[in-house]
Amino acid sequence: MSLAEKITCLRKRNFLSQEELSERLGVSRQAVSKWEAAESVPDIENLVRICGLFGVSVDFMVKDGCGTAEFAADDVRSAERNSSATSTETVNGADFYDSAEVREFLCRAKRATYAGKGSEVQPCRKNSHDLFYSEDLGADFGTLEYYDTYLGGRNFSGEEALWKDGIPFWAMNYCGRVLDESFSGDFLKSALHVVKPELPFRGPEFFRDGDKTYICKVCGGFDWFSGSEAIFHGTKKVYECVFHGGIVR
Repeated sequence: MSLAEKITCLRKRNFLSQEELSERLGVSRQAVSKWEAAESVPDIENLVRICGLFGVSVDFMVKDGCGTAEFAADDVRSAERNSSATSTETVNGADFYDSAEVREFLCRAKRATYAGKGSEVQPCRKNSHDLFYSEDLGADFGTLEYYDTYLGGRNFSGEEALWKDGIPFWAMNYCGRVLDESFSGDFLKSALHVVKPELPFRGPEFFRDGDKTYICKVCGGFDWFSGSEAIFHGTKKVYECVFHGGIVR
């Protein structure tokens, strides 16, 4: 596949219009249109941003031999996940676990804890950082609880999890590191604070403040997913984190 074809395919796979992609990259819609028509190519800065946004490597984008097999394999995996999710929801009654109420609770919990600079609670392990949030959502949903516990600082690893009436039903593990002194923890918290129910895992797909850019890429759904997030200061990556999780029974 050509570079133009890969940009087009990645954009459509992520349900973005040319205008939406141009806004996330900070370029004109006409520039994106020319890239996809093979009338021009993105410069190195925009190529790096495209790779960060879609979670692919520069080699993948620029090598003509890459793309066809990978996209075909993704189609198969996507179909298998969708089939499995439908079966699980029908058999095991997964409507509760992936409901709007649960996703919205998770977002409120995140905003009230780390992203909102919430106070830590008594740690469950030596030298761990623990945060907690709970709500009583009534007879239909019971008491929902959220825990976030992590180890480390510049290099860190942790877990976020949800409980319903004392029973765990969802969890996410994450591991990340700071790559440069220009990293801003406050900027990361600002990005995580605008988490939305349609993507309730970390931060939004794209967040920018001045010369700092946050990008998050997720594959899968609430029941089974993996993803990564990164922060760029200009074109330099200063932070990265990977995560994965899903429903537990």
